[in-house]
Amino acid sequence: MTSVPVIGVDEIDAAIDRRGTVDAITSALRDGVDIEADAPRLFSPLDSGEFLLMPTQSPEHAGIKVVTIAPHNTARGLPKIQAWYLVFDAATLSPLAILEGAHLTTLRTPAVTAVAVRGMLQADPRGPRGGIESLAVLGSGPQAEAHVRTLVDLMPVGEVSIVGRTPERIADLVERLRADGIAAVSGGLEDVRAADVVIAATSSSVPVLGRADVDDHAVVAAVGSHGADRRELGADLVTDADLVVEARASALRENGNLLQARDLAHWEADAQPVTNLRELVAGAFVRREARPAVYTGVGMSWEDLAVVARILRSAHRADASPRRGNTDVRN
Repeated sequence: MTSVPVIGVDEIDAAIDRRGTVDAITSALRDGVDIEADAPRLFSPLDSGEFLLMPTQSPEHAGIKVVTIAPHNTARGLPKIQAWYLVFDAATLSPLAILEGAHLTTLRTPAVTAVAVRGMLQADPRGPRGGIESLAVLGSGPQAEAHVRTLVDLMPVGEVSIVGRTPERIADLVERLRADGIAAVSGGLEDVRAADVVIAATSSSVPVLGRADVDDHAVVAAVGSHGADRRELGADLVTDADLVVEARASALRENGNLLQARDLAHWEADAQPVTNLRELVAGAFVRREARPAVYTGVGMSWEDLAVVARILRSAHRADASPRRGNTDVRN
């Protein structure tokens, strides 16, 4: 009988912080992870929602994130999205650990965005930039908050404008951020137009940003809506921008921001250049004058495993023993 440790939220936070998560993503890209060959995400319907399965492998590990999406849970006072991550030894496929997957996602998604934002700022045609003067965030949920905190941990950030449709949630988020010394305010579209970095972290299925809504030199990251039939960005913004995606293969499978701006045949014919994250980190991204730079992500399996591997190494170095008890899984 083999005991498989369960690594919960507290253990994850003890093993890695936001800067460490950004470094894990950056290191994986620089070490040559083949992002274009990463396994596709798999969706399987259920009576109460659906499974989302995210398998991948590296030379050291194999891993899969199992996500449940239950749309009716919100009315029940339960999380809409719940997840666990299973990691195995790559050679033997023996289980190594189970990690709380929703918190893992809340860490790695803004870390990937931060890698993209940092690279796009450094490629500014007016000269490399190492900070953000004004940040506008559309959305007030967990990912909106996590994106603000990750960017603030990574680089100097000036005023942060939170823009959304629910004043109470915006006020609560602004209060939490200000309590931690972040210069957050409730904002509107005028703040979005003036911002040098704009984050869209909404669940909208229709565009919330068009070309006229952002500055000519703005950096925009759209990370909230997933699926080929959903988008946060208008076609005019996408087609006028210098584009970055996690990987071209995954974007052309399921990124509605791209697939609803041009049809698939045009993207496959290279009608518009699209840079992937590995190329961005290598310095191959070129921005044009007076054009926004846009990153749009869908979430990829290699990202989770890169962060999980760093968590396991950190826990091992600290000689930490993941919590065992009634939550252990036994074979």
